[in-house]
Amino acid sequence: MIAQPQASHFVNGAYVEDTAGAVIEVIYPATGAVIARLHEATPAVIEAALAGAAAAQAAWAAKRPVERARILRCAADLIRERNPDLARLETLDTGKPIQETLVADWPSGADALEYFAGLAPTLGGETIPLGRDFVYTIREALGVCVGIGAWNYPSQIACWKSAPALALGNAMVFKPSEVTPLGALKLAEIFIEAGLPAGLFNVVQGRGAVGASLVTDRRVAKVSLTGSVPTGQKVYAAAAAGVRHVTMELGGKSPILVFDDASVEDAVGAAMLGNFYSAGQVCSNGTRVFVQKGIKAKFLKRLAERTAAIVLGDPLDAATQMGPLVSVAQMVKVLGYIETAKAEGATLICGGGRDPAGECFVQPTVFADVTDTMTIAREEVFGPVMAVLDFDTEAEVVARANATEFGLAAGVFTADLTRAHRVIGALQAGTCWINAYNLTPVEAPFGGVKSSGVGRENGHAAVEHYSQIKSVYVGMGPVDAPY
Repeated sequence: MIAQPQASHFVNGAYVEDTAGAVIEVIYPATGAVIARLHEATPAVIEAALAGAAAAQAAWAAKRPVERARILRCAADLIRERNPDLARLETLDTGKPIQETLVADWPSGADALEYFAGLAPTLGGETIPLGRDFVYTIREALGVCVGIGAWNYPSQIACWKSAPALALGNAMVFKPSEVTPLGALKLAEIFIEAGLPAGLFNVVQGRGAVGASLVTDRRVAKVSLTGSVPTGQKVYAAAAAGVRHVTMELGGKSPILVFDDASVEDAVGAAMLGNFYSAGQVCSNGTRVFVQKGIKAKFLKRLAERTAAIVLGDPLDAATQMGPLVSVAQMVKVLGYIETAKAEGATLICGGGRDPAGECFVQPTVFADVTDTMTIAREEVFGPVMAVLDFDTEAEVVARANATEFGLAAGVFTADLTRAHRVIGALQAGTCWINAYNLTPVEAPFGGVKSSGVGRENGHAAVEHYSQIKSVYVGMGPVDAPY
């Protein structure tokens, strides 16, 4: 069960250790066992990472895009070849079932590397005719980028951030969550093996203070964070002080709207995916499920039946469908939300407590008769807790769905596609689905509005967040000056 890496950090193409840094214990949440001990980055490690990134970036940006692309594509191939071992490491790091990590974590990261490898050689500027004169534009790298990851999809996030950054000629210093620090180190190894020059992707471990020192360094041109809204607000403010480029992918309290003409089976399946996948620890989860009153009873009956069949257990067992929460602290937080929902009068349909499957397991839980003012309808739980709310009319449910500070995601289930497009158009969310939920192909932009973030990851939209445009006016005749 040991997953101890060679050292805590990966800087300038090699593992680096500095035991002067505070200890970070990596816990396998299914059993509570310590599987690795790392150290926080000291100022010396942070300086080496930033200096190495700054020194390597210019030569990398000067390469032909197709040369950069070949390396990223090679890294994607290596990830796919090693996916079984990488998935096992991801399961140990996060507690997510192996049946999830085999298909959703590193494979998505490989897809991102492959996508941006293919895109990079196609990106250029434009020529703007002005009669005699003309303007042309050049797309340039930003420089040194800092990526700060979250603990729910640690390796996927590392790939999602590094793929566009590297494809466009930047260097990256990446800080994983201290809760799940292992996968990013393997990605750094793979990049070097694929031919990435040393210094272009560095991994430093640590808690908030390490992230703060990265975000405020004068050499950093861009910061990309995946995390909570409170963390995002702090990082955004710190980055703004240096007028740095910023991408923030933050939390959500996303709605799923189920109209009475929808397929109940499909809507129930999507609601379960949007609340119980990864034990509910997904930022885009649809944790407010609005069900039109005409099908409420049928929806709840089928939801309870299907939820009862979810298999909890050893995450390394291929039959396990739901694993533990990532930590004891997260479990305690989620159990607190469950007790609050009971106290506030929500109707418990199923679940509602700890599960005996292991250390940090919480039963998949469904509450019905939830009102908009209840805590579980307003705050991000980040656990397997679904809130089902009733509604009568389209106008009513759209207004209620939008009555939140968040705006990451939304879903609509209906057989009336005219209504589906109309409702999606009215919902205040950056990432939406019609008759589907939580599918996030790397070809599509991902991100939120309002407090759920700024900027987009993935898709062609990410290009704008990892590059800048230089405009060049070319005069083709004498200068006409009035002086």
